[in-house]
Amino acid sequence: MEFFYPNWINDFWRVMGFIHFADAQHFVVSDEKRFDRERIIEFCLEKGLGFYDTATRVCRLKDNASDDHLEIVEPTDIGSLLSQMPHCHDIVTTGGKASEELQKQLGFLMPKIGEYAEGEAFGRTLRWWRMPSTSRAYPLKLEKKAAYYAQLFKA
Repeated sequence: MEFFYPNWINDFWRVMGFIHFADAQHFVVSDEKRFDRERIIEFCLEKGLGFYDTATRVCRLKDNASDDHLEIVEPTDIGSLLSQMPHCHDIVTTGGKASEELQKQLGFLMPKIGEYAEGEAFGRTLRWWRMPSTSRAYPLKLEKKAAYYAQLFKA
């Protein structure tokens, strides 16, 4: 994939548009079912956002996108990844499987959705935010999901 959350039916970029520009369609290319990659890159650079998966290799056990049928074959070495980003002090997970994997590596208590856990890991103090999935399969309206994410950006 060329960038994170490119799937048209995932609402991540709509949530970001809703929060930051009061327009859920801000990152949508007019008259096309796709997101504007260049606008997203510019936004992420401006906000200091980086994206990475908690798994480097996975196996889909069924032909669908559900975390329930996803086996992590090789987890991402989060400590090694963070060693390359000395100013990173907040990590966000946006799904159940990612949260489970990060919890294993951080050793923090699992935060409630929309909240964070704080502690020492990998030689620094980290805040781990657990956000709701932006998949449309997650039963929460876009505005409600955006309210959770807005708290993260306010902090």
